Amino acid sequence: MDRTLASATVNSTQLDHIDEMVLWASQEYVSTPPALMLSRLLDLLAEVQELAASRQPATVQVRLSELTAMISTLTADALMKLGDLVRSRSWYATARTAADDSGNVELRARVRAQAAMLPFYYGPTVSAVNLCREARVISSRARTSATHAFAAAAEARALAKLGAQAEAEAALRYAAKAFEHFGGDSATDAFAFPARRYLLYKSGTLTALGHTREARVVQEEALALYRDKSGIDPALLRLEAAICFARDRSPDEACQLAGTTFLRMDPSHRTPIVEERAREVVEVLPPSIRTGRAARELLEIIELPPGPR
Repeated sequence: MDRTLASATVNSTQLDHIDEMVLWASQEYVSTPPALMLSRLLDLLAEVQELAASRQPATVQVRLSELTAMISTLTADALMKLGDLVRSRSWYATARTAADDSGNVELRARVRAQAAMLPFYYGPTVSAVNLCREARVISSRARTSATHAFAAAAEARALAKLGAQAEAEAALRYAAKAFEHFGGDSATDAFAFPARRYLLYKSGTLTALGHTREARVVQEEALALYRDKSGIDPALLRLEAAICFARDRSPDEACQLAGTTFLRMDPSHRTPIVEERAREVVEVLPPSIRTGRAARELLEIIELPPGPR
């Protein structure tokens, strides 16, 4: 029995190496196109799966479950951005299972808050609210990082999308206090929640609530922090600014900003999430203007095939 308990096919050096690879992948994920990241993530998953398939001491198994949860979350997120919703949903479920198996409270909360992105963008939005609330409750037991603030900010944005104004504003105030208390992460990987990401969620909440003046201030502040950074987040902020123009009945400015943002993006980052957000600019316009020249030109830009434009 002692030999069984001590048996292992992996040592600490191997685990440290995989830890480093996962950290590197999470840092690269912030700016690397999702299609390119998928193959790297799946290679890491295969390596972790091979080690986890054998009987390992409990401390080793916990680390393997944590790694599985992190890689699965990034894989699910990449698939979501690419519009592969069925497989994305499956990988998010795997990430939650692995996080629960690890017993890591913060990771359990983080994975649920991340998983809420799928129903937030593709529905049902109420599922996003429920996942965020669950993440907030779990993280409240530890409150050792910005994960609690992340869950609250994500909940506020989802509530705003549902049209639950009073609840969304209350959740946003709670998120602001939580972020101020815990502070933003200084890390730059995909699991961090720095000030610029907090402002991204705040922008989404204010935009959905129709608080356009406040939203523009937040968007400018966030874009200043995203300066010199590529990826989807800065584009989403500019598209939200375009939605604010549309809500303020400035269709030409709205469609021009959205079209310019879309054209300037790296084609590999023009995923279905970005396309749907750009279409929302037209949907927010008054019905009588949606068939106008500015709106038609924006829709034509969105329909252009991938590649140099």
